[in-house]
Amino acid sequence: MSRTRTALLAALALVAGASGTALAVVPGDVGIAAVPCTVDYKVQNQWDTGFTTAVTITNNSAAKSSWSLKWSYAGNQKVSNFWNSKISQSGTAVTANNESYNGSLATGASVSFGFQGTYSGTNAVPTTFTLDGVTCNVDGGGPTDPGPTDPGTPGTGTRVDNPYAGAKVYVNPEWSANAAAEPGGSRIANQPTGVWLDRVAAINGAGGKMGLRAHLDEALKQKGSGELAVQLVIYDLPGRDCAALASNGEFGPTDIDKYKTQYIDPIAAILADSKYASLRIVTTVELDSLPNLVTNVSPRNTATPNCDTMKSNGNYIKGVGYALNKLGDVPNVYNYVDAGHHGWLGWDDNFSATVQTIKQAATAEGATVNDVHGFITNTANYSALKEPYYTINDSVNGKSVRESKWVDWNRYVDELSYAQAFRQEAVSQGFPSGVGMLIDTSRNGWGGSARPTGPGAKTDVNTYVDGGRIDRRLNTGNWCNQSGAGLGERPQASPAAGIDAYVWIKPPGESDGASSAVPNDEGKGFDRMCDPTYTGNPRNNNNMSGALPNAPLSGHWFSAQFQELMKNAYPAL
Repeated sequence: MSRTRTALLAALALVAGASGTALAVVPGDVGIAAVPCTVDYKVQNQWDTGFTTAVTITNNSAAKSSWSLKWSYAGNQKVSNFWNSKISQSGTAVTANNESYNGSLATGASVSFGFQGTYSGTNAVPTTFTLDGVTCNVDGGGPTDPGPTDPGTPGTGTRVDNPYAGAKVYVNPEWSANAAAEPGGSRIANQPTGVWLDRVAAINGAGGKMGLRAHLDEALKQKGSGELAVQLVIYDLPGRDCAALASNGEFGPTDIDKYKTQYIDPIAAILADSKYASLRIVTTVELDSLPNLVTNVSPRNTATPNCDTMKSNGNYIKGVGYALNKLGDVPNVYNYVDAGHHGWLGWDDNFSATVQTIKQAATAEGATVNDVHGFITNTANYSALKEPYYTINDSVNGKSVRESKWVDWNRYVDELSYAQAFRQEAVSQGFPSGVGMLIDTSRNGWGGSARPTGPGAKTDVNTYVDGGRIDRRLNTGNWCNQSGAGLGERPQASPAAGIDAYVWIKPPGESDGASSAVPNDEGKGFDRMCDPTYTGNPRNNNNMSGALPNAPLSGHWFSAQFQELMKNAYPAL
């Protein structure tokens, strides 16, 4: 089943003889100084009524502190949105001016930007470009002699059905080093994990850690001649994680413009670099955000003022839509949107509503459902992949397992059944039929001596469920550094119907949050759900938190947790 986007091969819809790319001068035949500038205009994606284009300008003249590129269309093309430049249009004439951060253009340097447009009929590529009034792609800026050219090949605008199929997955050398330094950690130090871009500083590298380009450069080395997928976590929304203080972010609730220009735009620009075009870049987009708009807003008893604020100002919807739009324009990026987990969203009153909310975001800020390649569940969570000793259809003494305190009327008892059902619901609500699912299995193994070996006794429904369930948490709402958890299924592609991969997006050994308040410059607060003495709230039915003691800030290395995860791994190490 193909998940090829609705974009068609650009060449199929272009007028006869058009290549889908603007003429670009070949160095060598014409002296580089004789050609004042070159413009590479490539139609990346094209469908019945629209297209996306990447433009690269190379300046061969004197250095510039600002630039303005102009061209005209032969047809009725209209630019609808753009990034890394400021574009205006009057009739067929288009002008692209630099942004504040990319106006400097040294001699021999290049700058890239992109845009989305609409058209009907044909979408012929412009033939003439001027940079600050000087004609590009021609000898000496003359109006008629195009010089030697290399028309190139138009991008197909297609993606593979499953980015994990037939591909290695990037091993983060920083996490790998932490794992290998632990006693016994070398057994899993070669596993692929997610790279978390959880603040602006992480893009270029903060605190001596690798930045995004450094990771992508390392990924190219690991790739060799085969295929390789890189897993990135996009995680810096305004008012981030409104119901969990441990993972609050740096942007305030109203900082949507900062999120766009300081966070998403720089990431998109790096991912669009042709240097990385051979990588399959998997993005998991804004964990926990959209589900919070369903379950933790008024009038529910789980509502929080912060989530009510984000619901009313719409900045979660706008932020996710903007991220999907910008990242989705990069042909080798695969966006997977967070879908919570079964113990959060498996109930009748929030399951379908969550898909509706995600679709609202996926059609905001220029995004479409085709910018969503799939969904991810259980990220940084502990829900069991499969419950082998009871099902949702079981009953004891005339009572359904849904009536047990543990299941609490949920429709699902594990992540696999939930993820497969979520996919079907998404398709029924208008997402492409080929969307796939990812399940984070980094910490949901629940092995070790406490793992049940058979069903519970059928004394009553609670005894039956509690005796047979492998998820040993006190409540499915418990999420922080859970005691007794173990490594789950190792990352693998296509493990079950509708599932693109089991993944380790949350790197094992990285804390969910501090056990007590820790001053920090990362915007992270103290959440009592990470305090082992906390007696709970309505979101976990007022159970103890089940958290491990002495935990550091979220994302920081937690040796005791790593050792416990290895000890309780299932399958065992």
